[in-house]
Amino acid sequence: MADWSSIDWNNTKAALWRARSQSLKSVTALDTIVLDDLTGIDRQKRLLVENTEQHVRGEGGNHVLLWGSRGTGKSSLIRALINAYADQGLRIVQIEKEDLADLPFIVDELRELPFRFVVFCDDLSFEEGEYQYKALKTVIDGSIELPPENVRVYATSNRRHLVSEKSSDNAPTSVTEREIHYGDTVEEKLSLADRFGLWLSFYPISIQNYLGVIEFKLGRELTEVETRQATLFARNRASHSARTAQQFIKQM
Repeated sequence: MADWSSIDWNNTKAALWRARSQSLKSVTALDTIVLDDLTGIDRQKRLLVENTEQHVRGEGGNHVLLWGSRGTGKSSLIRALINAYADQGLRIVQIEKEDLADLPFIVDELRELPFRFVVFCDDLSFEEGEYQYKALKTVIDGSIELPPENVRVYATSNRRHLVSEKSSDNAPTSVTEREIHYGDTVEEKLSLADRFGLWLSFYPISIQNYLGVIEFKLGRELTEVETRQATLFARNRASHSARTAQQFIKQM
């Protein structure tokens, strides 16, 4: 049986699930990132904020899948939410993919608490033969018991459908009278992502926007030398994402 008594949710904004001890660990060193720190993803930020505010007010809100290129701000958006809405009762519980079998039990405990929870699964994807996503489906859709009204699942992934896809999966797919009929394998994979009511897509930013992120973070324009250094830094890493911009600033 997990030990929940150690979590004082009145003074705890976020917690991590530790499967080995079957307990939640309070997060005492939270990232200080705020929503205004995140640039170049205004549309995604606006939609996520609107959805989260609905959830916080108790007026619904969807489960959210943030998918797309690495380093584009998906996880940072989730971390910024807790700093924006903790005072309004939002709490976050992060769980690893490997521990999703514990999720129904965790949610059973959260549903009894007077807070609005986001269960956060970072970098979520499933390979062939992995079936932890079945527990995720149960939590989102419920079973004979309705899913908890005060819990929403926010997941980030590099894959739109979360589960690895192979060309062989499409072998049983057919077209009958202009309608596409997917095979069982494809249907199973599509059904997981379909359970998230809000999809937010993230794409690589241009080199100009990458340089703009650096200037925004620094609060000034880059010199000609710094611009060359930043461009070379991105080229060497084969990435000019917001994450790469942050790494360049750290190097500076």
